[in-house]
Amino acid sequence: MKKLKRYQYERYAIFCQLAYPDAAEHYHRALQPFHQRKLVDKYGRMGVRILWTEKKKEVIVVFRGSLSFRDWLANLVFLPARINHFDQKFFVHWGFSRLLNQPMYSSTKTVDDALPLRELLEKVLEPLRQQGKRFTFTGHSSGGAVAVLMADYFERKHTKAVKRVVTFGQPAVGSRSWYKNYCLHRKTYRICCDLDIVTFMPPFPFYFWHVGKMLWLHDDQIYENTPTHERFLKSLHSWLLRPITYHYMRKYIRNKSLFDEH
Repeated sequence: MKKLKRYQYERYAIFCQLAYPDAAEHYHRALQPFHQRKLVDKYGRMGVRILWTEKKKEVIVVFRGSLSFRDWLANLVFLPARINHFDQKFFVHWGFSRLLNQPMYSSTKTVDDALPLRELLEKVLEPLRQQGKRFTFTGHSSGGAVAVLMADYFERKHTKAVKRVVTFGQPAVGSRSWYKNYCLHRKTYRICCDLDIVTFMPPFPFYFWHVGKMLWLHDDQIYENTPTHERFLKSLHSWLLRPITYHYMRKYIRNKSLFDEH
């Protein structure tokens, strides 16, 4: 598995932030070099943004996370649902399966042209695939969950079409069978930040399994594939000691950049 480079992490993180309507204005400069296509729901809210350039072979497919109260309710319906990825059958989180099949339409069409998200994405991505481009799927929260589902499906249909999968604050997606048969473990980076409670969801750790390589950002370090219980205990320990660690001189040195603007 290749390492995820800093500029790649920053780029995907900004694109995930830009999937939300409240993204800071200065982030929008990151979109300037790209052609883009948006997929929107029946309310006109963007759910997926597709970004590419003529010169580079990478196409970045960004999935928005939960936005409305209805989205969050669907996340809480973690009953297992059966899905078929060609010759494989899995049980996955019902709410994320629903998101992958929700009616969406392209920003260049009308709501009458709505298709299930997975079907619509295939149609939009196919011309780019025929140009020899490869695809990075990324998303935050439930958007990350949909990204791994879509990436697995797309890779099974088009071998070696997926370049990588990068998710932020993603909950677990499926059962043990899903974990065992997921075909992109070596290309998937699951990024967690400190004690992000969503990354521990759903609260059934021996039924719902995470996939890929976990990169945990904690106390100014990156930990790889830290077990869930160890991650929780380290976070709790850090929280309990935080009032003391704020007294350390390194904390004062770390904040030196604040004086550049003072």
